[in-house]
Amino acid sequence: MSEQHTDTLRDEDFLRLDGQICFALNAASRAFGGVYRVILKDLGLTYPQYLVMLVLWEHGTTPVKELGNRLRLDSGTLSPLLKRLEAAGLIHRERSTEDERSVSAVLTEAGAQLRARAVEIPRRIAVATGFDLDEMRDLQTRLQRLTAALDAAALEV
Repeated sequence: MSEQHTDTLRDEDFLRLDGQICFALNAASRAFGGVYRVILKDLGLTYPQYLVMLVLWEHGTTPVKELGNRLRLDSGTLSPLLKRLEAAGLIHRERSTEDERSVSAVLTEAGAQLRARAVEIPRRIAVATGFDLDEMRDLQTRLQRLTAALDAAALEV
């Protein structure tokens, strides 16, 4: 919003729910969650578990600390996810022989094989959005810029 345009808005306009980008993002995130819940049911995964699997399918064995950083999850949230994936036989956790404090998540054979069934998930999500490929890429780029800007702003506050 340009500075000139914001000067013409009344204070109460800034506090309208439908004018809050945070609410629009939250509503979109919840809507995505609903679609993912239905689509991922066939794989037996929740959305957060799917994100863990995406990292492992892409990078292979990954230290739990790095998983948390990549997914923006603290250990209190990540540990139960990993326990459930381990109980499902999709991963196992392995303590480093060099540094006993370091634990890595490792795909099992079943976890690696699940990847073949997951390949269609992004296509199904794209169809659900009604966006074409260029619109999806543009939205992703804008959201990544927004996240970077907000991360930087949080450091200044």
